Amino acid sequence: MSAVRAAGLAKTLRYSRIVRTADGGSRFVDAELDLADRTLATGVPAMAVAGLSSAATVTYLRSAQFDSDPHPAPAEQWVVMLRGLIEVTTSDGRRRRFGPGDLVHVEDTDGQGHVTVGVGDAPFEALFVPTTDFSIATEN
Repeated sequence: MSAVRAAGLAKTLRYSRIVRTADGGSRFVDAELDLADRTLATGVPAMAVAGLSSAATVTYLRSAQFDSDPHPAPAEQWVVMLRGLIEVTTSDGRRRRFGPGDLVHVEDTDGQGHVTVGVGDAPFEALFVPTTDFSIATEN
């Protein structure tokens, strides 16, 4: 039995997608990445690993405020929350909160977009990882 299974870790990683709707709005879609047991280096126990496609340089973001008007994403990208808590509202009125460790794939690059608001104490920190091939994900 692998160390990953022995530790009782999940074999999938849940995350949220923000997608553009046919009417130019946006909505959330629940999705999962499949995790595979992999030894990354000799002497290191096997870990649950999933690949994230990336197209360009990763951007580190730190902001004292994260409040926005409705906006589409500047590019399809992963958003990896590092610090702080944000609330995203899609154009269908649904809201979700994301904090440290949460993973979101933003795909609404045109249309009405979404609204992002900082919740709680600043700073808010995240990594933006632009993507080109988003074929690794499965919808829930």
